[in-house]
Amino acid sequence: MEYKRISNIEDPNFKKLHDLMGKIFPPEEVLDYELWKEPLEDPSIRVFVAIDDEQVVGATEYRYYPDWNIAMTDFTIISKPGLSLGRFLAQNRLKDLQMLAKENEKELFGMFAEIYDPYRVEHHEFGGVKVMDPYVRREVLSHLGYNRLDLAYVHPSWENNGEAVSGLDLCFMPTSDEVHSLPAALVKDFLTTYYSVLSNKPKEWLNMVEKIGNKETIELLPL
Repeated sequence: MEYKRISNIEDPNFKKLHDLMGKIFPPEEVLDYELWKEPLEDPSIRVFVAIDDEQVVGATEYRYYPDWNIAMTDFTIISKPGLSLGRFLAQNRLKDLQMLAKENEKELFGMFAEIYDPYRVEHHEFGGVKVMDPYVRREVLSHLGYNRLDLAYVHPSWENNGEAVSGLDLCFMPTSDEVHSLPAALVKDFLTTYYSVLSNKPKEWLNMVEKIGNKETIELLPL
């Protein structure tokens, strides 16, 4: 199996990836095809696919922020069971991020991720792919070391229509077991930067970010 980076919208594997995203994720979570041009060419955004027998069977997008020495996992797709795709993607992603942190003369501090809470939202089918079931993914991410931030979380819809998307937790996987909270300023700065590409922010998100800015720290709770 190959772990291959996609950095151009003209890459034939990107069409396969975008089709796969459309089958797996709800519409408000998928950026339009043409709008991927700039993100794919952005050196800080890393989109990798798992290729098996010339087919895109899995994918992960993430980015590394050298100033904060943290990463963000945008998404992970596992299209079928029995290939150890989750392990393959997680190991290769961490290896790549550790390399980036080393180039930054640091050891990776940790990684953010947004994780669906199936106990609040049960309608996401993820294309009927059982290994993408939110209950399964939540437990897998918990095993990887993710914790949820102690806040009522929403994010702006990627359709850029001004709607707030709920039913998720913002989580963080520290590389050290000694980290039990995050500076609120880091969380606010990260979210503000991460969603800067969306011009139409919902008021729920703006209110959330303002509340975060009024705190000193945010606790990391069990997932």
